[in-house]
Amino acid sequence: MAIALLFIVFGLLLLLGVPVAFALAGAALATLLYLDVPSIVLVQQVSAGSGSASLIAIPLFIFAGELMLRGGISERLIALASALVGRLRGGLGQVSILSSLFFGGVSGSAIADVSAVGGTMIPQMVKRGYDRDYAVNVSITAALVALLVPPSHNLILYSAAAGGGLSIADLFAAGIVPALLMTLALMVTGYVVARRRGYGVEPFPGRRAVFMRLLAALPGLGLVGLIFFGIRAGIFTAVESAAIAVVYALLVTGLLYRQLGVREFVGAVTHAARSSGAILFVIAAAAVFGWLLAYLQVPAAAVEALQSFAEGKHAALLLIVLALLVLGTFMDLAPMILICTPIFLPVAKAYGIDPVHFGLVLVLTGGIGLVTPPVGSVLFIGTAIGKISIGQCMRTIWPFWLAALLVLLVVALFPQLSLWLPAALKA
Repeated sequence: MAIALLFIVFGLLLLLGVPVAFALAGAALATLLYLDVPSIVLVQQVSAGSGSASLIAIPLFIFAGELMLRGGISERLIALASALVGRLRGGLGQVSILSSLFFGGVSGSAIADVSAVGGTMIPQMVKRGYDRDYAVNVSITAALVALLVPPSHNLILYSAAAGGGLSIADLFAAGIVPALLMTLALMVTGYVVARRRGYGVEPFPGRRAVFMRLLAALPGLGLVGLIFFGIRAGIFTAVESAAIAVVYALLVTGLLYRQLGVREFVGAVTHAARSSGAILFVIAAAAVFGWLLAYLQVPAAAVEALQSFAEGKHAALLLIVLALLVLGTFMDLAPMILICTPIFLPVAKAYGIDPVHFGLVLVLTGGIGLVTPPVGSVLFIGTAIGKISIGQCMRTIWPFWLAALLVLLVVALFPQLSLWLPAALKA
């Protein structure tokens, strides 16, 4: 009865439009009162959930991404992408996809990615004669790549939700090949759709221009190498790398690019503080929810239920993916990770699925939910930038959505795609 009460209250609050953090806390409090557990437990778990040292990396990475966004890196990354892939059919669409890969390595956020790259590329594509739906569809699905490349906030969040025992360096390394695979799949899809619609290509600027644009973008891309190789080599922890990333971003944007003025700096601080506060509040509320799940033995029940009709690990993983796809349609990624990790990770471990591999599958599945109505934050931002309705977008997004789903299934069914690089770097 307590389990039913927990999920029913949570669902009702979401249907009433209550913010997800308040819905989590409200459902947890109602269940605690029903179980006659002292309400002080709520405060204790909120404190414990938000007190993890690894979570400090999230606001710092967000701040570093904001500094790079406002300091001119996005324009240089787009210019580099244009020089590299602009000659392909549907050139500006290809530029948008590759730029998302580059910028994802700077921001670590799909929302920041679509805001920065989409905010620049969607109006440009519309101006050059591309259909609005194509411009939006390319940009929002390309933003999924940012979820997989370092410094992905969501992979850090997954590590914390898993109990903090998973190596963030392994998660970062595991996401690189799936990110490249997603980029390739979307570029092929973008090419096919662009060819059908008769879109043109961008002129090749010349090898010298490519080289100069690469030089201009290298300081921004250097942030990715600094974070990844620094953590991988054991030079500094994830939190230390996040702090160094902030200092590096300040130096690059303030001294090298000289585009970070006082107004831009204040805007970066304000936006980073607002985003960090929202994420950490959700984390704190989800900690109580997760404690109750463990207290009520929901993970053990989930393992037993799944083992009753899923014989192999592939069948179990596909069933979990299906459940996550459904949940992703009405739940944002961060709370989904925090709620689903304590439930499904024990199931994955029971079937012998590697926790690092499962984390990639979980984040990627939840990411597809970000471009799926009714609650898709990346979808909302993209359609707002493109000035089209969600209905217009949904009618033609299916090739890109299917491409993302295909990549998800490949990553889920072939774990070595994500696991071989962490293993190789350890050797």
